[in-house]
Amino acid sequence: MKNRRKTVQKIWFLLLRLAALLNGAALLLIVYFILSRGFTAISWEFLTKAPENSMTEGGILPCIAGTIGLCLVTIMAALPIGIASAIYLNEYSGKGKIVRIIRLGINNLAGVPSIVFGLFGLAFFCIVLDMGVSLAAGGLTLAIMTLPVIIGASEEALKTVPDTYREASLAMGATQWQTIRKIVLPAAFPGILTGSILGISRAAGETAPIMYTGAVFFTPNLPDSIFDEVMALPYHIYVLATAGTNIEATRHLQYGTALVLIVLVFGMNLTAIILRSKMRKKLRI
Repeated sequence: MKNRRKTVQKIWFLLLRLAALLNGAALLLIVYFILSRGFTAISWEFLTKAPENSMTEGGILPCIAGTIGLCLVTIMAALPIGIASAIYLNEYSGKGKIVRIIRLGINNLAGVPSIVFGLFGLAFFCIVLDMGVSLAAGGLTLAIMTLPVIIGASEEALKTVPDTYREASLAMGATQWQTIRKIVLPAAFPGILTGSILGISRAAGETAPIMYTGAVFFTPNLPDSIFDEVMALPYHIYVLATAGTNIEATRHLQYGTALVLIVLVFGMNLTAIILRSKMRKKLRI
């Protein structure tokens, strides 16, 4: 019986390893495929100039600036609301009916297709609030799409803080808010930051939510305000691959733009990992 359980365990571990290797191999294959076809497009001119000649020449600087701008608006809008919501759900709410409804809404929001967020952003931000197609409308649409990820990551990070921290603080005479602000949040912040940046970096690669709200086919100028329309890397890839004036001639530009987007997302994820590591070391000290 014991040998049989060990055999079953080895089989399952083997299947898990194979699954991990398969995912890793697929990732490497995709990266190699894009790198081998897009590397020739990467140059200083490609990274620092606007598209030219019906986007068959030039660079992608407006796309890079627009993507970074959308991410910044998303962070400023989603991070405070997401963390505040997680604090309420984990520290204050209890287990009432209203809380169950809120959690159900968050879970449902996480499963909504991204195109629906784009249509909502078009109807609410662009038309009702009269923002038009702009950096603000696109960033706020991405913020709503990212909220469930930030709330979930923040709540899980808050749960990892031992209850003894809270009990010791309250026993010393601190209020609940003082305990949360000075004890719980600093201890949970590395996990909150990591989950939030991972969620926002995923939003950076979305096309559907911004194609109606923030991104345009072409604009050579960098945005002067959050109410200007912008170009964005994922939408630019879509345009070059499906609606460009000469799709085959811009094939290397498509892969080059995809490569820049991958590097940007990778940089955001790497930043989250480095910040988490440094903050955890400070907490240990």
